[in-house]
Amino acid sequence: MNNILKELPTLYDQIQGLQNILISRATGGECNDSDYTILRKIALESNFNQLVPSFVRHARDLNQFWQVIKHKYDNYADRRTFIYSEFQGLLTAVEFDKSGISPNFEKSIETINSGYIDNMWKKAIERKSNDPEGAITLSRSLIESVCKHILDLERVSYDKNSDLSELYKRTSELLKMSANQYESNLVFKQILGGCSGIVNGLGQLRNNVGDAHGQGVINVSPKPRHAELAVNLAGAMSHFLLSSYQESYKKQ
Repeated sequence: MNNILKELPTLYDQIQGLQNILISRATGGECNDSDYTILRKIALESNFNQLVPSFVRHARDLNQFWQVIKHKYDNYADRRTFIYSEFQGLLTAVEFDKSGISPNFEKSIETINSGYIDNMWKKAIERKSNDPEGAITLSRSLIESVCKHILDLERVSYDKNSDLSELYKRTSELLKMSANQYESNLVFKQILGGCSGIVNGLGQLRNNVGDAHGQGVINVSPKPRHAELAVNLAGAMSHFLLSSYQESYKKQ
């Protein structure tokens, strides 16, 4: 993973970083052409590509941008103002975008008032294409955090070193979602057993291809489609857990 992407993990950070690189180039500051190229590509491949300023579209490197800006304005203040104004629409759209976020899941997060879980979910969505390994790691962390949040709310103790399967087992038993609790209903038992399998699979996927551990010479590099599957499954399972908890809580 490129250093600039480690420093700027979310799409909003990356767009703002692109803006700052251009301002630096336009005002005589230090800037990295490679970083510009990477961030420009991300912007143009995002769902917001129609809002990318025209001078970014046409300038494939910083030198091409310089040839435009140096003739358009002859002082630093006007150049800054121009670049800020051109990026305003794009940054606003990215900041308040809800695409890829299930409205029901978002409502569930709002109900439990967890900014940490909300932020983790949005970062996982943003990283699906550009950082599959990071997205997979966040997917598992999302379910872990949801399980711990529910257990904490109900004051159910757990080992801080518990793995995902153990956390999910405790949470599902608390919410009466464990397959073992539905011996008389084979349909529900099968469905809930499948949910447990999904959670365990996400844990193993993260261990094998995520960025949680170092890797040897032979390793598997996840593709965006793998990350999308992991993120979507994690989102669905997290929403199921939260909505089940809320329903149980309301009945008390």
